[in-house]
Amino acid sequence: MSRWRIERLGRKGDGIAIGDQGRALAPLVLPGEEIEGEAIDGRIAAPRILTPSGDRVRPLCAHYRACGGCSLMHASDGFTAEWKRQVVMAALAAQGVEAPAPELHFSPLRSRRRAVLSGRRTKKGALLGFHARASEVIVDLAECHVMHPAITAALPLLRRIVVAGASRSAEVSMTVIHGPAGLDVAVRGGKPMEPALFQTLAALAEEGDLARLDWDGQSLTRRPPLLPMGRAQVVPPPGAFLQATPEGEAALLSEVRAAVAGASRIVDLFAGIGTFTLPLAAEAEVHAVEGLAAPLAALDSAWRASPGLRRVTTEVRDLARRPLLRDELARHDAIVIDPPRAGAAAQMTEIAASGVRHLVSVSCDPVTFSGDARILSEAGYRITRLAVVDQFRFSPHVEIVAALTLC
Repeated sequence: MSRWRIERLGRKGDGIAIGDQGRALAPLVLPGEEIEGEAIDGRIAAPRILTPSGDRVRPLCAHYRACGGCSLMHASDGFTAEWKRQVVMAALAAQGVEAPAPELHFSPLRSRRRAVLSGRRTKKGALLGFHARASEVIVDLAECHVMHPAITAALPLLRRIVVAGASRSAEVSMTVIHGPAGLDVAVRGGKPMEPALFQTLAALAEEGDLARLDWDGQSLTRRPPLLPMGRAQVVPPPGAFLQATPEGEAALLSEVRAAVAGASRIVDLFAGIGTFTLPLAAEAEVHAVEGLAAPLAALDSAWRASPGLRRVTTEVRDLARRPLLRDELARHDAIVIDPPRAGAAAQMTEIAASGVRHLVSVSCDPVTFSGDARILSEAGYRITRLAVVDQFRFSPHVEIVAALTLC
């Protein structure tokens, strides 16, 4: 067996191993550790730790070595916090963008209110959980230290839903959201809805006291799965995206509010269901732009049902192909932008030429965030405040929010 030393962690959490064979990637390791293992196609699949790091801790979860949901549970909280900070700062430095040291916000254990699970029916029942690392194999969950306890407690019922409606030949995707009204479950890839299946699913939804069960677009709604957004209450489309934890959402919103304080006209780009739009509408008029119609319809309905908010307008627009132009942006005092993982280079180019002085950028990817920040930096914007929000405990994922000012 070959011996290796872990030089550092890559941005996806795997260790960069150095040895006689050159370099390779190794999972579940930490910088400075000596390991043993064979590299196949540049990856050491099962490293054996010879000299553990002082930052190594005992993983909390019995599924840890198999489940792909967490990849850093073997690292101390202090190590993980500093590593995530360094990932963001290194990405900015690579683009030549200066930024102040970031504030760090962390979500507690068992706070994840949205989970996308995979399910498959078997001869004896069903598998339901996350995929194993780099595999299509589903790890059948018995416990989870990141999901909200209400989701974990519902796993037996959710397996019965898979048994009822999944085929043996296909995997189903199940988005589960925990909110004040209870669980909101959206299943994709199941068998066609027929009267017998409808009756079975309705009975399971009743037994599990689900707020809503959506089956490939056909909803069984027992009560509206309302989610609070500032003073408003939003009924999201089935399976909708939202911030992973309430604590993470609160941290992001606090940073956004501070960055646009005093603005009377705000444009919210990639607005989704109104995570920022609706709270900001308590103080300012907001124009919400989003590429999908369903989230904006939910946002608009929530605004209309919430007296006391300032005017909110909505626009369905693919901002990757048709970004808001500089003249359209210039009508506003401040810009909020929360693009997808791919970033928003075309939109940032228009923002850079708009002359709007105050901007807050939210991102889930340090590399694309930094590339977008470079476009703004070259136009005279400076990052005045930076925060790293960790909603994804034990994973390499990180949220970033930056306040930028045109100097």
